[in-house]
Amino acid sequence: MTTGYLELGGESHRHGDGTVHAHPHGGPHSHDEAGHGHAHGLVDPSIKRSRAGLRAVGLSLGVLAATATAQVVIYVATGSVALLADLIHNFGDALTAVPLGTAFLLRSGRAERYAGLAVVFAIFVSACVAGVFAIEKIISPEAPTHLLALGIAGAIGCLGNELAAQIRLRAGRRLDSPALLADGYHARTDGFVSLGVMLSAALVALGIPLADPVIAIVITGVILRITWQSWETVRQDHHHD
Repeated sequence: MTTGYLELGGESHRHGDGTVHAHPHGGPHSHDEAGHGHAHGLVDPSIKRSRAGLRAVGLSLGVLAATATAQVVIYVATGSVALLADLIHNFGDALTAVPLGTAFLLRSGRAERYAGLAVVFAIFVSACVAGVFAIEKIISPEAPTHLLALGIAGAIGCLGNELAAQIRLRAGRRLDSPALLADGYHARTDGFVSLGVMLSAALVALGIPLADPVIAIVITGVILRITWQSWETVRQDHHHD
């Protein structure tokens, strides 16, 4: 008969009824007492996923904030109307981080799916805005000014948005999050808009003012394609629900 604590190269402990048992290792363990199981040193997978999702949303938002700040500086220096349109567009799109971040914070699959739909809607609005600008440029063609500054701002926007897109798309694939994938495509959309601004500035500088509305139409088509791609991604997730 054994009294006191039993030690078998690990940790041991006594229960209130006098029985003693040992764990042969000192690492994390779980045991079930009166039907209440609990584990030590384990983190709920949904918490890990929530943290990873919030990190991706926050990091990409930081990249976009730095991009927009650089563009604001150039806008203040030049007063370019074309750049102002791109800036308003970028600030508006940054707001999609709010429902997506909230969904990860709540660890809610339903909220994540609705956030995905909000992102798709935002991309569609981007396409509509780009289309309106294209039609306006065809009706009353007006070559943009401050071409060098516009080109630099476009390059900054293109690089910043593509970096944000890579962060979101990688995290979206890793976490199997259609909403985060859609937001990655969304950032890529903004990158194409900024690329258009840059190309337009370059071609107008070369003496081809018609390039401005033509590029605007091409960008509208690209954004509509990305809208459809994002809708397909989010729609499949709704079917799995």
